[in-house]
Amino acid sequence: MKNIIMKNIISTIAALTTCSLTVGAVHAETTVNVVGNLGITTQSKLLEAPFWNEKIVAASNGEIKARFQPWNEMGLKGPEIFRLLGQGVMNIATGQLGHSAGDMPINDATDLAGLSPTIEEFKKVTDSFRGVLGSYYADNVGVEILTMQSFQAQILYCRDEFGGLADLKGRKVRGSGASQADFVKYFGGIPVSMSFGEVQQGLQQGVIDCAITGTLGGYSAKWHEGANFLYTLPINWGSGVTAANKSWWDGLSEQTRNMLRKELSKLEDEMWALNSEENEIGINCNTSGPCPHGDPAGMTRVDPSEEDFALRSEAMNKAVLPGFASRCGQDCVAKFNSTIGSVAGLTIN
Repeated sequence: MKNIIMKNIISTIAALTTCSLTVGAVHAETTVNVVGNLGITTQSKLLEAPFWNEKIVAASNGEIKARFQPWNEMGLKGPEIFRLLGQGVMNIATGQLGHSAGDMPINDATDLAGLSPTIEEFKKVTDSFRGVLGSYYADNVGVEILTMQSFQAQILYCRDEFGGLADLKGRKVRGSGASQADFVKYFGGIPVSMSFGEVQQGLQQGVIDCAITGTLGGYSAKWHEGANFLYTLPINWGSGVTAANKSWWDGLSEQTRNMLRKELSKLEDEMWALNSEENEIGINCNTSGPCPHGDPAGMTRVDPSEEDFALRSEAMNKAVLPGFASRCGQDCVAKFNSTIGSVAGLTIN
């Protein structure tokens, strides 16, 4: 049944792509098939959807239009986005790197659990690795990276009383990406793979004890209906990219590519700014407020102790970095050390 559903999804997207016009020069109306990020997020609603539905039309004087739809509204799960994009099933797509880190370990490099305590540090790390990741995707996936961005801090939502990282022991924790799994296991937790859309019910039914996502994303998805404790320690930042199928992208005129890059660069800056602003808003919405997006959820806020800040760093050094190195390989580690390692003051041996 899953294979049939996936074939239907791919057929639908492919049909839309077939309808798109190949661009030789910007002189005729061109329709771009765009698969957006998780549709419940403010990043998608406030920035991504208006960009493709309105701004890009205005910037191109009506010569470029987009068929835009978030991936979750198409029945996709997230990990398949970049594979489908490389196959040419869509023209442009936005996805989370951690979702497909199992297939491509390099995806975890910029957003390893415990690597960047603040979003400002995460931005520096991301910028340092952009060229390396861009080359990897172009050469190995058939994809041209256009933007790199974040979400809010990825934090823990837990059903039962939670006081700090030591309380992960024995708990089933949904995460995304191998580095989060390494982080959870270091404290004796049990990593669980589960799609974003299944988490709320999983928490309510006790299938999982905790789950990790962004501060505002979890509120929008109503994870508070199954979780009672919000632990505000940033584990990582939900790195994502917007990218194009490389063959399609290379077939565009230089004028069109330059225009899209210019406009997408503005969108990228807006996404970084929004997520920086929304980090504390998401925490407030999940707890006692104020919340501009609805009623405060009333979860119990648990802030990390100084001991937990030290434990986060310990887990990164003793479990996350070695796990990443074993998955990504010697060449990947060398590139990490010369870019991210230089910025973050780290060296993987």
